[in-house]
Amino acid sequence: MKNIMKAVVPPASLTLLVALTLPMVSAIAQEKHYQVGLSKVDVTPEYPIRLNGFGFRREESEGVSQSIFAKALAISEDGQSPVVTVTVDNLGLRWRQTEAIAARLKESHQLPRENFVLTFTHTHCAPKVNGSSDNIFSEAIPQDHQQHIDQYTEELLDRITAAARQAIDNRRASTLHWGVGNVGFAKNRRTAGGPVDHDLPTLLVRDAQTRQIRGVYVSYACHCVTLRFNRISGDWAGYAADLIERQFPGSIAMVSIGTGSDQNPSEVSPDDVSVAQRQGNEIAAEVKRLSSLELKPLEGSPLAKLNTIDLPLKEVPSREQLAEIEKNGSRATDRYNATTQIARLDRGEALPSRIEYAIQTIAFGESLCMTFLAGEVCADYGLRLKSELDRDRLWVHGYSNDFCCYIPSERLLKEGGYGGGGEIPYFALPSTLAEGLEQRIVDEVHRQVPEPFKTPKLSGTFGIATVARRIDARDEDA
Repeated sequence: MKNIMKAVVPPASLTLLVALTLPMVSAIAQEKHYQVGLSKVDVTPEYPIRLNGFGFRREESEGVSQSIFAKALAISEDGQSPVVTVTVDNLGLRWRQTEAIAARLKESHQLPRENFVLTFTHTHCAPKVNGSSDNIFSEAIPQDHQQHIDQYTEELLDRITAAARQAIDNRRASTLHWGVGNVGFAKNRRTAGGPVDHDLPTLLVRDAQTRQIRGVYVSYACHCVTLRFNRISGDWAGYAADLIERQFPGSIAMVSIGTGSDQNPSEVSPDDVSVAQRQGNEIAAEVKRLSSLELKPLEGSPLAKLNTIDLPLKEVPSREQLAEIEKNGSRATDRYNATTQIARLDRGEALPSRIEYAIQTIAFGESLCMTFLAGEVCADYGLRLKSELDRDRLWVHGYSNDFCCYIPSERLLKEGGYGGGGEIPYFALPSTLAEGLEQRIVDEVHRQVPEPFKTPKLSGTFGIATVARRIDARDEDA
């Protein structure tokens, strides 16, 4: 007896379902697959240590409110060297320390120098490291405190290196999508109603097979200063990362800071962690919303560029001028900074007349360009760059690679005050930055950004109206 095959005609509803599903399956199949690795390493010290960021805290830490981490993201395609981004819960590290980590990665994984970038969450409740705002306490650090800072500095470099290596080693096929949300808790801390940047650039890493979210990387242009207590914490950035990871079990969430040196949370509290938690939840909720949308897929090979430029200081004071400041300066931090500059001269060292300023760019074909600026960069830079380049494909970071000093715009230099030059003593520099720095920085960004991301330059001079009533940040805040 023969088997007779009968044609089965699907009902109209099934035909429609297939017609609708096939394009979706086809789109998923055509998505760009990168090799992506993620890692998370605890960097919380097991001993008391001075916390950085506020000059009034001169005792070692009084316990841990929240653990802090170094987290890494490694992205590559077609056997090429990956680009590696590390975020670390810290006020900031120095260029020589970033260079040391990059040298280790080049030795162990042949990673090109330009392919590694380090960013800081700028939490003011993390341990001090050597070289970072060394004069913030306006007095010498006791030797027993310094021993813990020395110890932690070395441990932190080791753990950041470990995080980067782990991310490189555990890469697997993933897709990358990005979009820009909006979170509103940042406010201008210098000028009531002054410029702010509420964008929340967000990158989602999904497993190529399961489609589950493996990683989230976000940045927000706001100082991480909600908390001021003497306990270790990641502040709002730490809570944002923790809450995002809870939303997507098994994921790793990374947070960087945009150009937010003149931005503060709208609500701060010395020791009420619920305030920082609410701010973190605002970011996590926006990430959750974005994850439900059809975000833009990243395409193209990652290409990294890195360069340093010189930013001159204003005229460096003479020994006699420093001696006068040391004796009669109006602020303790000015007097102590003069003392440290004179000590440099006594050691036969020349006082610095410039800073070496790092600028880095990572572009993914024509789909996304990420720019990383060193130091505490004010909102004017991010807003200006997004007006001169294609803002829909541009992601601007501050607090990257080197915690050198505040980077004011020309506008802030003219206004002066904290963030416009008044904070320089905390960074152990002999003088303020000279005029002209803004255009030097913007020009280098334009040189690095690939041509497809450039749009015709806006006519006229970029500027943001200055509101008369200014709110100066506290001097103790770095």
